[in-house]
Amino acid sequence: MEIRINGEPVQVDGPCTVAAIVEQRTGQRAPMGIAVARNGAVVPRSQWFDVQVQEDDELELVGVMQGG
Repeated sequence: MEIRINGEPVQVDGPCTVAAIVEQRTGQRAPMGIAVARNGAVVPRSQWFDVQVQEDDELELVGVMQGG
């Protein structure tokens, strides 16, 4: 199935969870410092393993940075 990650089209084997996508992209199971939005809505980390990614979903993976 095709989804978009950070604006880029990506083919993934479906169905899969947000957690699986994050792991594929980062190489880590549930890395700290990453926030995920699915179709414009933030997905709480506690739901990453439950939220299924669907055809044509748009995901944004954002690295959180500390500033000062």
